[in-house]
Amino acid sequence: MALKVELKPFERIIIGESVITNSETRTTFLIEGEAPILREKDIFTAETANTPAKRLYLCVQMMYLEKDIPKYQELYMSFVRDLLEAVPSYRPVIENASNLILSGALYSSLKEIRKLIRREEELLR
Repeated sequence: MALKVELKPFERIIIGESVITNSETRTTFLIEGEAPILREKDIFTAETANTPAKRLYLCVQMMYLEKDIPKYQELYMSFVRDLLEAVPSYRPVIENASNLILSGALYSSLKEIRKLIRREEELLR
């Protein structure tokens, strides 16, 4: 089944190892295949990952985009330890995200970690 994507003018999307930037008009297209896909609103960079939960997200994002869990496993565990030490109530979401990673559902794990980012934003207000 194809994924239907609609991009706003100048919106970016990552498909596999490629960054695609839309032109000045809204565009709709279908994507078929197994390449990792992230819309601009779901992408963090080293500069924008400026909180513990966002750094955890960036780590899983790299696992997802590079299809390489072992490469980032040690860094991931370090971020998890730091987060749990600071906010023990994050444990259920982190455990769920970790189980999703272990089962290969990296995109779903990113969605779980977004919950932590929202909680973190609430705490920082």
